[in-house]
Amino acid sequence: MDRRRSRLSLWRTARAAALARAAGAASLALLAAACAELDEEPTRSASLGAHASDWREEIIYQVLIDRFADGDAGNNHRVSSAPGRWHGGDWKGLEEGLPYLEALGVTALWISPIVKNVDTDAGVDGYHGYWTQDFTELNPHFGDLASLRRLVASAHDRGMKVILDVVTNHVGQLFYYDINENGQPDGGVHGSGEDGRRQLEAVNEYDPEFDPRGVQARRPFGKSRPAPIVFRHEPATNHLPPQPELFQDPEVYNRKGRILDFEDVDQLVHGDLPGGLKDIDTSRCDVKRAMVDVFVRWAELTDVDGFRIDTLKHVEHEFWRYFTQNVRLQLAAMGKTDFFMFGEAFDGKDDLVGSFTKHEVPAHPHDEALGGDLERENGDEAEGGCPGAAPITGDSVDSVLYFPQLYRVFHDVFRDARATRRIEELWDARALNYGAEPNANGIGVPPLKALVNFIDNHDVPRFLHVGPGASPFKADPEAALKNALLFLFTEEGIPCLYYGTEQGFSGGDDPANREDLWESGYDTEHPLFRWIQRLTALRKGYQALTVGEQRVRWSTERTGEGDEDAGIFAFERGEPDGDYALVVLNTHPRKQSATRFNGAAMETGLTRGTVLVDVLSPEKKTYRAGANGAVTVKLPPVSGALLIPEDQIIHGL
Repeated sequence: MDRRRSRLSLWRTARAAALARAAGAASLALLAAACAELDEEPTRSASLGAHASDWREEIIYQVLIDRFADGDAGNNHRVSSAPGRWHGGDWKGLEEGLPYLEALGVTALWISPIVKNVDTDAGVDGYHGYWTQDFTELNPHFGDLASLRRLVASAHDRGMKVILDVVTNHVGQLFYYDINENGQPDGGVHGSGEDGRRQLEAVNEYDPEFDPRGVQARRPFGKSRPAPIVFRHEPATNHLPPQPELFQDPEVYNRKGRILDFEDVDQLVHGDLPGGLKDIDTSRCDVKRAMVDVFVRWAELTDVDGFRIDTLKHVEHEFWRYFTQNVRLQLAAMGKTDFFMFGEAFDGKDDLVGSFTKHEVPAHPHDEALGGDLERENGDEAEGGCPGAAPITGDSVDSVLYFPQLYRVFHDVFRDARATRRIEELWDARALNYGAEPNANGIGVPPLKALVNFIDNHDVPRFLHVGPGASPFKADPEAALKNALLFLFTEEGIPCLYYGTEQGFSGGDDPANREDLWESGYDTEHPLFRWIQRLTALRKGYQALTVGEQRVRWSTERTGEGDEDAGIFAFERGEPDGDYALVVLNTHPRKQSATRFNGAAMETGLTRGTVLVDVLSPEKKTYRAGANGAVTVKLPPVSGALLIPEDQIIHGL
């Protein structure tokens, strides 16, 4: 048997054995056979368990493994100091850094993709993990299965969960389109450009432009038929045919070329991402099943607690319905419940981002345009269906990265000092744009209550970035970031911190925003580290900040120097007669502002006479609610207050 070519079927055999054990029908012989077939690769399942109870109580820390810590010099291949090269970080380094993260208050780690990647391409390395070559092998730059398991187990011992970044949309630049059918990759010019003749155009066979018919071969008399694809065989850079073997079938790819217009649904979903990342035809049933197989198997082998899913909007909604529902069912049968799956739709359009959490089918015009239909999806394969372990419903991901908030709130309000009414308007749209019901076998929380909130990540310039492409700060940058962090750790949803924010990193576009954390010396006395440490403690200490209902009490369109409430935003968490918190922020860069305008003070649901304490002020300043729960809070520019009822104060926080 060709071991590499049969790896997916062997993984299926091993997983089926584990599922049989979970059902009480032990099949150890099958599992042992699978282990033998996989050479030296350990296939023994980890001991799976549910490590999370309510994901809203978690504080996620996103880390690029290559940039956190170098714990094992033995896997430092191709290491360089250049920003776009391998730097040497690994799973052992992250395991050794867990005390640092525990001190910060982190409770969940989101780690970059683990599978084997194209090593280097066009002078840039695959250190980030998004250029898959083999879905069934680990990336040797980061360590082996034993070191990954130790990381996960060590995190669990500290009460931390681990979330694995997964990519199903594409593979790395593993093939070229043989447009001129000469058997070698070319970049050239076609056409003469003369009047009455074919237009002059440059063509790169690794990354040709989108063609709705599919990339075409060029014959002497023009375009003729779909161009064949040729897989590369360059072991030195790991440009090798993809694994499992299914992904060596040209029909598994959409083969339409590079996206030019991200507003065109056909291009968005079926085009290659710029840089030659080859788009997989995720509408195929064999692809759906293969993706469930490989990623369930990684969860089974490592006991990770969730998936962060890459490039959500570049894949059909129907794929996510199939993938998430079948992953949940298979892992639950093995004892892994409350498995958290959230996706990245890198877009500011709130309706599009939220549509991946909705149960209606079709969930969005994109879903409709691509044929989203539960009757078809549950039908026979010959009719475009893909029967799963149970009938497919409208359930999808548990949450998404809240990109619309990144742009409209953290950028527009906290950085650019625009009107705080933008926050309330965005939040008001949640009921329309995001799923209001939990997914079956999911985390038990509706998506609109569990959005993943973030300020920085690996795809956008950091909040503190100054320079080309960044708007000038209206106030002190660190003060603005501290105010944004206060908002992040007190609002509804799940806070996600990008590594290095706690050290004041300020890189621009990638790869500048992917700095080496070791350059900071892991400084636990840095003012931002200390501020985040305080905020994480407060969030953990006051339950209203994790699971409490959220209500806006003040927002404003006013930003002028003479406006009494310019820059003010206030919201409640929890209930006035139970766990309760009132958050007040002044985002104005220059003036003191208050929760009052034209003589009318902010009203709350509090009983008259209730005493609130600002737990952030050094003197623990107090406020007393008046008639209709009215509270007037005056704040200096770019500052905030966290008000807790006097009888709920936890001393020492």
